[in-house]
Amino acid sequence: MANSQRTARYRELAAALRAEVRSGVYSEGGRLPSEEALAVAHDVSRGTVRQALALLRAEGVVTSRRGTRRVVLEQPRVQSFAALSSFTRWARSLGEEPGGAVVASQWRAADAVEAERLRLAAGARVLWVLRLRTLGGEPVMVERTVYPEPVGELVASLPPDAVSVTEGLEAHGVVLADADHTLDLTLADAEDARLLDCPLAAPLLRERRRTSDPTGLPVEWSEDRYRAGTVAFTVHNSLATTALARTRGDA
Repeated sequence: MANSQRTARYRELAAALRAEVRSGVYSEGGRLPSEEALAVAHDVSRGTVRQALALLRAEGVVTSRRGTRRVVLEQPRVQSFAALSSFTRWARSLGEEPGGAVVASQWRAADAVEAERLRLAAGARVLWVLRLRTLGGEPVMVERTVYPEPVGELVASLPPDAVSVTEGLEAHGVVLADADHTLDLTLADAEDARLLDCPLAAPLLRERRRTSDPTGLPVEWSEDRYRAGTVAFTVHNSLATTALARTRGDA
């Protein structure tokens, strides 16, 4: 019991410091108070402070230089992928205002990769959708998603400015239960540059994702391209868990 209470306390402290960073109490580039000052202010031990700071360091909230007070980095927003969550729910959970708008969509025959990822017959009819995703009105991601025909029919019926496709699908009984993610780097093409307001050939973080329903049936195959400096992914390892996390950072 004592160990679990200590664990909860350092996480509570990390959450409190994280909230202060986001609210501007500690601005980007500013220094946090000393470990001793934080321990006194929050009525905890210095060991608890060190654990909380280690967690914030792993998330990219503060620096990790020894011998100096921690410096606040870009103010990130974190969402663990230990639990599957849509872009919209991730953003809302952090107090962000997500947006989404369909730029283009079309019914067409699946190419070889799409058919393989969605477990469809070659040339099966799919719905391809190009969407621009925003946070607080700022363009952060271009989403190119392919849906098998039954799911595509539901997606096509949603308003083009629907903020969350996931919630729209859930309303029709389609549950996104499992996802595989592949992360790499790509360069902005002309379409990306126009939608994300970035230079042509600018580096973009790319996430390719296949999401399935509770039975394992693929529901969507998507390629998401994030503008540099807006969203990042971090990995935290421990003996107990390995968690992939998405973070929100300002350019």
